Amino acid sequence: MQLRPYQSNAISQIEQEWERVDKTLLVLPTGCGKTIVFCKLSEKLVAEGKRILILAHRGELLEQAADKMKQATGLGCSVEKADQTSIGEWFRITIGSVQTLMRATRLEKFAHDHYDVIIVDEAHHVLSDSYQRILNHFSTAKVLGVTATPDRGDMRNLGEVFETIAFEYHLPEAIRDKYLVPIRAQTIPIKLDMTGIKKTGGDYQAAAVGNALDPYLEQISEEIATRCKDRKTVIFTPLIATSQKMHGFLAARGLDVDEVNGNTTDRKERLKRFNEASGGVMLNSMLLTEGWDCPSVDCVIVLRATKVRGLYCQMVGRGTRLSPETGKQDLLLLDFLWHSEKHDLCRPAHLICESEEVAQAMTENINNSAMPLDLTEAVQQAESDAVEAREEALAKKLAELQHKKARMVDPLQYEMSIQSADLANYVPAMGWEVEKPTSEQVDILAKMDINPTSIESAGKAQRIIDTVKERRAQGLATPKQIRMLEQKGFKNVGKWPMSAAKALVDRIAANKWRVPYGVNPSTYSPSFQQTSMTF
Repeated sequence: MQLRPYQSNAISQIEQEWERVDKTLLVLPTGCGKTIVFCKLSEKLVAEGKRILILAHRGELLEQAADKMKQATGLGCSVEKADQTSIGEWFRITIGSVQTLMRATRLEKFAHDHYDVIIVDEAHHVLSDSYQRILNHFSTAKVLGVTATPDRGDMRNLGEVFETIAFEYHLPEAIRDKYLVPIRAQTIPIKLDMTGIKKTGGDYQAAAVGNALDPYLEQISEEIATRCKDRKTVIFTPLIATSQKMHGFLAARGLDVDEVNGNTTDRKERLKRFNEASGGVMLNSMLLTEGWDCPSVDCVIVLRATKVRGLYCQMVGRGTRLSPETGKQDLLLLDFLWHSEKHDLCRPAHLICESEEVAQAMTENINNSAMPLDLTEAVQQAESDAVEAREEALAKKLAELQHKKARMVDPLQYEMSIQSADLANYVPAMGWEVEKPTSEQVDILAKMDINPTSIESAGKAQRIIDTVKERRAQGLATPKQIRMLEQKGFKNVGKWPMSAAKALVDRIAANKWRVPYGVNPSTYSPSFQQTSMTF
């Protein structure tokens, strides 16, 4: 099997990370072949004589992993599930059910060093006690977590388990590289009020969301019948009852509609029929978020309002795969005018926006459009709008800071002065990054003349420290030089060479800390110095 370039790169990066840490993450969008990556990685490990345990939490995922392993590598696997066991088998790869292996009676049959490597499929579940029991038992194993969605609804960061992200491939990159289809989002003008709905475990209660939707189901069904009649559509609902009510409304409008839930006895047959059909609608109550692939799906409707980005990505990911044989061109993602107390509901913009301010700007643009908008194009306009608003706010803040005589440089002023996108757009990824800055980081920042008191996270502190060091190595102006010269009205000092900044500071100091005669701070540039200037 020919690996895609990013898949080969991912395997190399994982191997490199394992040389320095024990537990690392692979993050790939749904539809980008994460199973293929860990299968090919497993093939290399087996060739080195290693034993591998692949953990999954659902039967469908166990079967999928075993099938992909056979297709991609030709290797067979033993199974650790219910009454099946890998003990006595000669296979070096075991596909294990978390629900089975978590039991003490099952774990005690294995030595602590029985497995050299553990691969956790759908690793966003790894914080649960069941996974932790298994990882703690096989404490000497290297661990790879594989997920499309590194977010956790209960806000417990995956950094509690994984030390690094070995490789991450983002959704916009996959669309740009034509490994996933473009996503076109459209807001349906039905206002759904989420105000006051109770939350459990960091997300909205499914029952409460279902009750909020009930008065609108017929109207929503009418919109779906109009907009999706030529599309193959999957609809995610909060409750089985919601799915069943919508089934009636959609069938009455002439749509070929089916529904599956945890109690459906012929679920596989229904999904098979839907997979093979050229169109139609499949309703489900959060059943098809993981372990189900139907590449020909070209419309997704999320009626399960959620705050959890990972869950939202899983739902939308059911429609992002390529399907050349059906002529699929894109994915239509239908959204609604959800209204809540805060901007905390996941919307189409959150699929590709790391910054909440960009996501809000993009959501507003989508809401105001009468036509579906391509997300990768819409984000460019949203970023432009957000940057404009941010720069206006930062300019005001900078004007205030320039009049202060603080001994150290404000991080916000420094960030704006050097125009660093890495600093401005930084979002903590791992657990340690969201912690408060360490005492060592505080000391280093103070020595660099950066005021550490307004830096909230260790990750941001480290990013600033690394930036200052990189700029020092490049011979660019220091934080103290930037602050001093900008307080005098000089522009773009962050782009000046350190030597030019020092020369001007020395001239100003020699002139009793006044700007030399003939020097106009607003137009001065070290590359256009006038030789006739005098003190």
